[in-house]
Amino acid sequence: MVIILMGVEGSGKTTVGQLLAQKLHWQFADADNFHPPANTEKIHRGIPLGDSDRAPWLSALRAAIDNWNADRENVILACSALKTKYRQELSAGSVQFVYLKGSYELILSRLRARRGHFASDSILASQFADLEEPQDAISVTVDKSPEAIVSEIIAKLNLAPLAYPDPTNL
Repeated sequence: MVIILMGVEGSGKTTVGQLLAQKLHWQFADADNFHPPANTEKIHRGIPLGDSDRAPWLSALRAAIDNWNADRENVILACSALKTKYRQELSAGSVQFVYLKGSYELILSRLRARRGHFASDSILASQFADLEEPQDAISVTVDKSPEAIVSEIIAKLNLAPLAYPDPTNL
């Protein structure tokens, strides 16, 4: 199973994703690591990405999701997936979207407080403009601690430590 934690920059995708993966004993992957170097450079300079920039990134993510599903791997993927068409591209096999939802003001305050991430608050407005809130995702508000968010996700998805059975125990 692949759970895609989606939302704008600063919504907690990586923090929540790593904690969720740790609690479930699943793998964690960050979609930022699938960007080609040209996209990363644009993001570093505060230039929002367009659909044409995202096309090779989405293709790489879809291939990874297909492989994880084929190998029956359980993965938490932190990925903005802001538009419906992006989520449709990533919907393959056993995929569940979880929308990390927060207000512009809350997310902006988080971005201004954090260090060491290549995106900045300069692209937040464009991300909120691009955001098409999902109708078919589990929605979790991010105005609480990462631990509380993870607990809510686990409860809403009724998750056990292994979504795919361990073949050694069959």
